[in-house]
Amino acid sequence: MGEHYAFFKAYDVRARVPDELDADLALRIGKAFTSVFDLGTVVVGRDMRLSSPDIANALIGGLNAAGADVLDVGLCGTEEVYYGVIAQKAHGGVMVTASHNPKDYNGLKFVREGARPISSDSGLFDIEAAAYHGDFCTPTRRGTRKELDQRRDYIEFLLGEIKPDNLKPLKILANPGNGCAGLVVDELAKHLPFEIIRLNFEPDGKLPNGIPNPLLVENRDMTAQAVREYGADFGVAWDGDFDRCFFFDENGEFIEGYYIVGLLAEMLLKMTPGAAIVHDPRLIWNTLAQVEAGGGKAVVSKSGHSFMKQVMREHDALYGGEMSAHHYFRDFGYADNGTLPWLVLAQLLCETGHPLSSLVESRIAAFPASGEINREITDPDAAITDLESHYRDAAESIDYLDGLSMNFSNWRFNLRKSNTEPVVRLNVETRGDKALLKQKTKELLARIDAH
Repeated sequence: MGEHYAFFKAYDVRARVPDELDADLALRIGKAFTSVFDLGTVVVGRDMRLSSPDIANALIGGLNAAGADVLDVGLCGTEEVYYGVIAQKAHGGVMVTASHNPKDYNGLKFVREGARPISSDSGLFDIEAAAYHGDFCTPTRRGTRKELDQRRDYIEFLLGEIKPDNLKPLKILANPGNGCAGLVVDELAKHLPFEIIRLNFEPDGKLPNGIPNPLLVENRDMTAQAVREYGADFGVAWDGDFDRCFFFDENGEFIEGYYIVGLLAEMLLKMTPGAAIVHDPRLIWNTLAQVEAGGGKAVVSKSGHSFMKQVMREHDALYGGEMSAHHYFRDFGYADNGTLPWLVLAQLLCETGHPLSSLVESRIAAFPASGEINREITDPDAAITDLESHYRDAAESIDYLDGLSMNFSNWRFNLRKSNTEPVVRLNVETRGDKALLKQKTKELLARIDAH
């Protein structure tokens, strides 16, 4: 195994159960987390995976053994752990989840006070080292465990972030994919004038309808068909711990997360004029246009939740959005949330009276985009160097904030490499020119594939 666990990643732990992650290791991680951060109170939640109760119990045992008091919020989404940490003024929080990984996986997401993220550069690898070497504190007392039912309070918070009086009857297709989102949707529905059409609503760790990951094209058909079948105003689908949400218009068409960022920014700026909006650098022109039109200030951040949250705090940003369907909110400790986006979008539809397709079509026409294209190649660095040298003379600007971004008068691209595999990720967009988008995407991929 070496001197570390390979499954401690940049932002969290993701591992196969039980050969990599088991109850014994979860107990050690609980002790390590408490020891490294000197925690007093920790909020713990878990997703619907079959292994989650055992992993959570062992983790809590480790936290208690090292002296931390635990508030156990039970079956929930990651955002509910964030909420618990903020509302209870806890010292930290852990969500037991593997999100959209295969069903034999599980994992752990850690935060500090205020739901501040813990990643590889802010203590995650210190937890790993302590767990691996058994470097635990000696507590003066054993911590306590208390069950905390906070969902009603969380629902009140969510409703306070929108204007319920502006809402009108809508028909919404909701697909949690047998993850945990339905638990919150059911409670919200009691306070909203919406007809919720429920699809794959029961949390089920057997995942009878496949892995809940709507980013995969093959996982979208069921939601799209149901939207059309029931005549819904829009559809929303989530991954297992519902920290990402994905949208379908009234025709069942999947909407790229890029365009959702612009819509949410526009809507939120109406409620809080002049605020800062943070976005990632992969696709930018539509977001810049909508933020400018809304009187906001656009701020770019490297993609990834720890970077987004840091930049949001620095600029006291109202909202941050990534094209990967992560949405961050100032009123939520600058943390990501998978429920507020669909509530804000529903309010937008109610207030404008326009169908979702019409709100998105004009944006797609103005700034058509390729969507993220992944290529597995032998030498990612050589591909990036090649593209930079080939297009340098024609480029109006070049930046390296997150991979390579090159901007031209009427098109641009971003190419970045994966940290964990020989893969590059390409995004291309143009100013209103679909033919140019197709031409340049094909041209770029031909050069990339040569490597």
